[in-house]
Amino acid sequence: MVAELGLQGPMREALKALQAWTQAGQPAALATVVRTWGSAPRRPGAKMAISQAGEMAGSVSGGCVEAAVVEEALRTLQSGARKLLHFEVQDEAAWEVGLTCGGRLEVFVEPVGSAEAVFQALAEAIDRAEPAVRALVIRGPEEVLGQSALIWPDGEVLGTLDPSLAESLRAHLQDSAASRSAETWIHAHPDGEVEVFLDPVLPPATLVIVGAVHIAMALTRLAKVLGFRVVVIDPRRRFATSERFPEADALLTQWPDEGLRGAGLNPSTAVAVLSHDPKLDDPALLAALRSPAGYVGALGSRRTNARRRSRLLGAGLSEQELARLHAPIGIDLGGGSPEEIALSILAEIVASRAVSS
Repeated sequence: MVAELGLQGPMREALKALQAWTQAGQPAALATVVRTWGSAPRRPGAKMAISQAGEMAGSVSGGCVEAAVVEEALRTLQSGARKLLHFEVQDEAAWEVGLTCGGRLEVFVEPVGSAEAVFQALAEAIDRAEPAVRALVIRGPEEVLGQSALIWPDGEVLGTLDPSLAESLRAHLQDSAASRSAETWIHAHPDGEVEVFLDPVLPPATLVIVGAVHIAMALTRLAKVLGFRVVVIDPRRRFATSERFPEADALLTQWPDEGLRGAGLNPSTAVAVLSHDPKLDDPALLAALRSPAGYVGALGSRRTNARRRSRLLGAGLSEQELARLHAPIGIDLGGGSPEEIALSILAEIVASRAVSS
């Protein structure tokens, strides 16, 4: 499954807090969900940082097991030992911490100090939106348990991994397609089987809105709540203003195809075309549907979309490219206000990301 909106929301919050605490010289621990079963409330890769003072940032269960994880994290800070925690509804302890939703999860807890190069590099990768994978040994012989490294797409490895493990892992990542989801990987080590948790560092989820219309204002507000970076594109300067879009991360008063070409579209990007004007919508869709953007949707009725399809096919778009288009945009929730339409669009974007993972 895809990590929740890349490194957004609780996960980004946890890593940023961890960086702040360790840079201030305060020991901290990081708890990471590494495996789930059933209806566990968080996906693999979800994180929570815990300071020596018991402060928390992020989440590993939405509240179900946080208290128990904090207690173990504080013990980890005292002992320096790393620990794999297991919670399931059948255990008495699980009921005590409130995991009554029927799911199970494993959480790996590790101490983090200010001198650890992997976490410094991880923070820099997040700030620069650079893709990488963090590898963490969660099961195996004592001498490798807790070892971790950051691996970049070019195969460069930074960290403390056993040399044979690092070489096998590099080959595994090169042989497999670029992963958008956390996974576990088994390695046959001379001293026993090793289980490694592979945690991708993904570019931040971005929503690019074409057309600075009223629906776009509501969509920007809701998208920011969900942790998206939001870019609004509209050549009409009277519409694309900071007064109308105070929460947007970028306002581009360019023609949509030009703005989209410079927006760095990638599989973590969703594009919502909302101007309802073919002069703006068509160039935007031609650019977006030929890009690696993970989601592309356009506002308009079924009749409007039928006419749009004919124009785009006539402009050279293939049926395969056009099949990626979500139009009319959004899940039909029965609402008609700008806020309700914005909610339906975000619902479809989130659903499409889950299906694609």
